Amino acid sequence: MRYEGGCHCGKVRFNVEIDLASPITCNCSYCSKRGSILAFTPAENFALENGQRDLTEYRFNTNTIEHLFCAACGMESFARGATPDGKEMVAVNVRCLDGVDLDTLQPDQFDGRSR
Repeated sequence: MRYEGGCHCGKVRFNVEIDLASPITCNCSYCSKRGSILAFTPAENFALENGQRDLTEYRFNTNTIEHLFCAACGMESFARGATPDGKEMVAVNVRCLDGVDLDTLQPDQFDGRSR
């Protein structure tokens, strides 16, 4: 399905075609503090509409995931990275998608702490 979403203040806006059937939560040091629910899509299914200049990048651990958050409100609505086979992907914070009923989701638990 196609969704629109963005950060809290509205400076960062995007649209994305993404399947919400298998979202995850992660227990790594970063994700456990953020509390996001993540869904993944190939990079070509994601379009940043507004806010490129308002994004700030954060990387940690292996420095392979480009965590992007709004410099104004601090919300990380998506991150960029690659799948194990090298294909570019986007991890979308499902909590930042407009009109999604979070109570209908059943996220899988990913053990990022052990990786």
